[in-house]
Amino acid sequence: MPSELRFPRSDSGQSTSERSVAGLRLARWCASNGWPVHPLAPGRKTPTANCRDCAVPGHTHIDCPCLQAGRWCHGFHAATLDYSRIEDWWTSSLPLGVGVACGPADLVVIDIDTHASDLPSRDRLLPGIPIGEAVDLRGMRTGFHSLAVLAALRGEASPADDGSTLRVRTPSGGMHVWYRATDGRQWQCSSGSGKKRALAWQVDIRAHGGYIVAPGTSTRAGTYKPLGQVRQPAPLPAWVAQELQRTGHLPAPHIPAPRPVPPRARQAVLAAGGGQDKTARLLNALLSEVMACAQVVEGAGFTEKLNRAAYSMGGLVAAGHLSESSAQEALRGVARAARPGQEQRSAQIIRSGMAAGAQRPLHLGDSR
Repeated sequence: MPSELRFPRSDSGQSTSERSVAGLRLARWCASNGWPVHPLAPGRKTPTANCRDCAVPGHTHIDCPCLQAGRWCHGFHAATLDYSRIEDWWTSSLPLGVGVACGPADLVVIDIDTHASDLPSRDRLLPGIPIGEAVDLRGMRTGFHSLAVLAALRGEASPADDGSTLRVRTPSGGMHVWYRATDGRQWQCSSGSGKKRALAWQVDIRAHGGYIVAPGTSTRAGTYKPLGQVRQPAPLPAWVAQELQRTGHLPAPHIPAPRPVPPRARQAVLAAGGGQDKTARLLNALLSEVMACAQVVEGAGFTEKLNRAAYSMGGLVAAGHLSESSAQEALRGVARAARPGQEQRSAQIIRSGMAAGAQRPLHLGDSR
């Protein structure tokens, strides 16, 4: 965690300008970690709209003029790593909170709730795991309990007790346990009360197609407070990944796999020194994510994936692992293949992302 970032204890006593400055610092810190950010409504944990059309039935992010003009709207669909855009958004007159788009950030966050509600039927406590009538459930009241039972059945410690990763206490007494997906699979969101997919009762999953409130964000209910000293998400534990797969948290099989990186772009990477194992793996993963956008015309997160790739490659260039010209050529190649006809827009994203990444040299040992 950068020394200039200090998570506030509470929202009380802060002026609007002080909250705006705190929000800007927090948004910058999240972006420096490669987590695309979007504004939350002042004092709330929900995104804020930016146009009248959002109140019109049928209006979606696909045709929203706000997004096309670089304004926030539609929550995580507007999330960005662009430092200049972040500066513009969080220096407005509104004390905006900070949301993080989980999918583009490769985050899987376990959201443990403590809502006061009746126990569901036994088959909904731990979906797919039968719980006999002889089992006494009187002590099970929150998501902490159901998650602990699931972990115990697998012979593991509960993620709520995982001190190796970023954990955040929510104002309601729940907890967000942040993990980082490392295998390229696009884990899907779920609700602990959902019937289609769920990990455990009162345990939500925030991943692709969702967002999470950034630690340090204050709402009227209180502040999202990080626990302990760890400020980075650890890799998603294998046993949790297995449970997520078992409970249907992967996309449908018909969704196409990422397309291979074009030969010219791959050659540019190799010529730049990307043949080194760690660097090559990182570059191939980043470029393949951008190429995967060619399969979907809209809603694939092309801007953020290209921005993320450019940011990381800017860091590699600054660390001496790549030449700037070869990195730009590789990025332009995959961007052209994924979004033909948008070369000018792609070039702007590449320039902005690489410039931001150059401020944080990415050494081989730092690659995520």
